[in-house]
Amino acid sequence: MGTLPERRNIPPWVKVPEDLKDPEVFQVQTRLLEAMFGRDGCRIPYIEQVSKAMLELKALESPDFTEVVVYGSYIYKLRAKWMLQSMAEWHRQRQERGMLKLEEAMNALELSPWMN
Repeated sequence: MGTLPERRNIPPWVKVPEDLKDPEVFQVQTRLLEAMFGRDGCRIPYIEQVSKAMLELKALESPDFTEVVVYGSYIYKLRAKWMLQSMAEWHRQRQERGMLKLEEAMNALELSPWMN
């Protein structure tokens, strides 16, 4: 997804400082982030508004995974975490199905022995 967006402001629905304590943290495969959040994270503000939470992405030592930190009230950050993990799993399965279809198509294009 390239460079991670840098946090410049706190959404009005996040109460400072109590909602910034004890965030929910989980990891997502980096390759899924663009599908989830759009190019350069353009969908993050919308997802934050819908979930009433604040998201922060942090690069890890491994380029394969990115840490997602969710801030907000207890119920909103749990709901946002569940929603984002569900989205990541859906995109992962969708990409996997796409690879299987590609493999089937490539196998179908192979020449039969009688055509050699």
